[in-house]
Amino acid sequence: MAAGTVRVDSWLWAVRVYKTRSQATAACRAGHVKIGGTSVKAAQPVRIGDQVRIRIAGFDRILVVKQTIVKRVSAVTAAESYIDETPPPPSREERAFAPLRDRGAGRPTKRERREIDKLRGRDGNEEWMPEL
Repeated sequence: MAAGTVRVDSWLWAVRVYKTRSQATAACRAGHVKIGGTSVKAAQPVRIGDQVRIRIAGFDRILVVKQTIVKRVSAVTAAESYIDETPPPPSREERAFAPLRDRGAGRPTKRERREIDKLRGRDGNEEWMPEL
């Protein structure tokens, strides 16, 4: 790798986003890690200034690389290695409203799926990503 670059799975583990490097690798393999809007493999190099978007527990976490580190460091040093640009979580009122279907109603029709997506604020053009 070029000078000043680190594998993305190693960096995510080093800055304590994931507990183990294998969890970071699995997240990359599942498509939950994106650099510059593109899903990346675990060996993708990350550089200073790159924007890394991680999907954790149904929410995106946006980190800008400030320092590339390979070894796992203290929490304080890890927090200084990135800039957290994650938007604040939605309020309880926004999260609480989720359309529920009657039990036994079966799969939603195409029209019902579009209505559900509209309620959730999706336009249907983005790539679908399952939650962890």
